[in-house]
Amino acid sequence: MEHDLTLAEALGALAAGTTHDNLPKREAQSIPFRVLDIAGICVRAGELATTQSAIEFVVDQGGRPDSMVIGTDHRLPAPLAAFANGVAAHSLDYDDTHLPSILHPSASVIPAVLATAEAEGADARTVVAATAAGLEVAVRLGMAGYDRGHRRNIWFDRGLHATSICGAIGSAAAAGRILGLDPAGIVDSMGVAASMASGIIEANRTGGTVKRIHCGWAAQAGVTAAHMARRGLTGPPTVFEGRFGLFEAFLGGEFFPDEAWAGMDPEHPAAHEWMIADISYKPYPANHYTHCAIDAAMFLRDRHGLRPADVDRIEVGVAGATVRTIGEPPAVKQAPETGYQAQFSGPYVVAAALFGGSGLGLGLADFTDELARDPDRRELMARVHVVPDPECDEVYPDEFPAILRVRTRDGTELVKRVMANRGGAQRPLTDDELAGKFSDNVAGLLDDAARQQAIDVIHRFPDCELPDLLGALST
Repeated sequence: MEHDLTLAEALGALAAGTTHDNLPKREAQSIPFRVLDIAGICVRAGELATTQSAIEFVVDQGGRPDSMVIGTDHRLPAPLAAFANGVAAHSLDYDDTHLPSILHPSASVIPAVLATAEAEGADARTVVAATAAGLEVAVRLGMAGYDRGHRRNIWFDRGLHATSICGAIGSAAAAGRILGLDPAGIVDSMGVAASMASGIIEANRTGGTVKRIHCGWAAQAGVTAAHMARRGLTGPPTVFEGRFGLFEAFLGGEFFPDEAWAGMDPEHPAAHEWMIADISYKPYPANHYTHCAIDAAMFLRDRHGLRPADVDRIEVGVAGATVRTIGEPPAVKQAPETGYQAQFSGPYVVAAALFGGSGLGLGLADFTDELARDPDRRELMARVHVVPDPECDEVYPDEFPAILRVRTRDGTELVKRVMANRGGAQRPLTDDELAGKFSDNVAGLLDDAARQQAIDVIHRFPDCELPDLLGALST
C-alpha cells in the first residue's frame, strides 16, 4: 500500500501530536503502572554486579546533575542516567513484552523518558504522552520484522535483539516529544538513533551478561539522538524502508511494512489503533517463553498435588521457535550455573514451580546462583525436556503457550495446557498485583513510607508532580 508519508514521517507526526488528553483512556491509564513496574525493577536490579558496574561507569563520567539514577542518590546528565536505568530495567528479565513482536519496549523507553523529563522539568501529563508515543514507535518497528503468514520473527531469526534496536528509536521519539520537537525534529531524532541501534542475542543461548546493557544503550542512544536533533543534526526521512535503511540493513529486506502501518492514524492520536495495549507484564522474573510452563507446573502442583519426588519425566511442549532459547543446548539448560542462566531455562523454571516459589508464583528469590546449582533441583531438571509442539505453534507468537505432559513414578499421566500468558490482555494482572510486584522488588531497599508514596503517586498520575515519584525512588 502506498502512503503519502514515509514511515518515519508518520511516526514522527504521531509522536509529536500525542498528548495525555487525546490518548484513549485505556492507554493513558496503563502508562503510570508501566512506569511503576520499571521503577521497581530498577531498584531491585541495583543489587546486581552488572548494574553496579554500569552505575560506576556513568558516575565516573561526571557531568551536570540533571537526572537521577533510580534507587541511588546519584544524579547525572540525562543520557548517562538513562543508560544506568535502562541497564537495570532489563537486567532481571522482569520487564514487559509486546506480543507478537517479542520485544521489551518499556525497559528502554521509560528510562529515557524519566531521565529527559526530569532534566527538562516536564510535567506528568507529558511523561504519559511521551511514554505512549515511544512505546508505540518501538512496537510498530518491531512488528515490521514479524512475518505473520509464517509466524516468524525475522529479527530473532537473524540473531538481532529487536528490544534494543527498536527501543533506541522509540526512546528517541519519546525524548524528542519531551524536548518539544516538531514532527520533522522527531523524524531526525529517530533517523539519528537508527545509526546507534544495536544488539545481538547469542548470550540468550550460551551465556554472558551483555544482554543486560542492551536497553541501557538504547535509552542513552535515544536521549542522545533527540538532543543532537534539537541541535540541528538530521536523519533521512526514509530511514526505515529506504534502500539502505534499517529494514534492508538489519532484516535483509525481509520486512512487512503493512504490520507497522496497521491502523495508524498519525494525524488523530485518539482514533489511532494503539498497539501498546498488547504489551504484556511479566509476573515472573524469567524469559517470557517460560511463563506458561510455570503456570502449568503450578497448576499441577496445586490442583493435583504433584511434587518433585513424584516425577519420572516431564515434557515441556512449546512453540518450536522458542526451544533454542529455553531448551538448547540441553546440557546448559538442565544444569544452569547461575540464577541468570536459570531465567532462560525451561527445565529450571518447571522445577522451581514444583518446589514452590515466591512473589506472584515465582519471584526473584527463586533465581539465585545457589538454587540454580541445588542438587535436588538439578536432579529434577535432568528429567525435564523441552520439545517443539505443533499445538503451541498454532498460537505463537500471539502468546507463548506451553503444554506439560508428566509421567509420574507410579505411571500416572498428567497433562496441562496453558495457552495464554498471565499478564497479557487475556489474563491481565490487577493494579494490586502490580503494586505487589513493585513492593516485592523494593523490599529491603526502600523503606515502607517511600514504597507507599510511590504507589500512591502512581494511583494519582498524572495529577501529581514527577519529583513526587522520583523522590520516593532515591536512597
